[in-house]
Amino acid sequence: MNDLSDVTVLMPAFNSQAEVERTLASFGETSTVDVLIVDDGSTPPIAAPVIEGMRIDILRMPRNGGIERALEAGVAALAARGVRYAARIDAGDLATPGRLAKQRAYLDAHPRVAVLGMWTHVVSTSGAPLFDLTPPAEPAAIRRMMLARTCFTHPSLMLRVDAVIDAGNYRAQYRAAEDLDLILRLLQRHDGANLPEFGLFYELNESGISATKRRAQVISTLRLQLRHLRVSNPLDWIGVTKSIAHLVLPYRALRGLKARFLKSTSSA
Repeated sequence: MNDLSDVTVLMPAFNSQAEVERTLASFGETSTVDVLIVDDGSTPPIAAPVIEGMRIDILRMPRNGGIERALEAGVAALAARGVRYAARIDAGDLATPGRLAKQRAYLDAHPRVAVLGMWTHVVSTSGAPLFDLTPPAEPAAIRRMMLARTCFTHPSLMLRVDAVIDAGNYRAQYRAAEDLDLILRLLQRHDGANLPEFGLFYELNESGISATKRRAQVISTLRLQLRHLRVSNPLDWIGVTKSIAHLVLPYRALRGLKARFLKSTSSA
């Protein structure tokens, strides 16, 4: 059996009881899985489902403060409990079998890596396939391309909790881009990598952050790109140009272009 005693699944949730239950039921591991749900002020409060092979705890925020503060509180709670690895997932997304064991084994074997993602199937809310995200796997390629494209799917990540705390934890300074902010700070002292296999079904939801807080997300991303810009790296400038385009073009048009591009590259 793969020991996951030092891993905890970290999932923020707001008014999404059914999605929480469906997401947690998707995990297929050969040992007990610990879960911390951060209930971000849900009404009614999120209830811990009973799922065989899972120990589920809930951290309740006093009021709805957004995913950034929920994740900050969740990581702080895991650090206080001495948890070594935090495995992210969001309500509505689905894990592939053995995801946690694979990520933990990789991090154990690669101590310089503090953030580890996996490739992702992007699906509609009905589960229909839309496109796949297959970002670079190796740390050097990720570091080179980090500002030009999305190199990590946030809900697929496994993070070293102590490294996240040392980097300053999640924070609300860059609204709706809290993952990029954290990752860029982690990469200043650590490596990032992706397992080149699929570990997540990511639900593209019209009510999700990427759609409802799109402008705030793009502005935060652009601020981060300019803050971390390496003037001699052409890929960084490509990333800045893309963010400016996102501010100008409609969300649906950009999503359609992205889906067609990814489908064409995956079938080539």
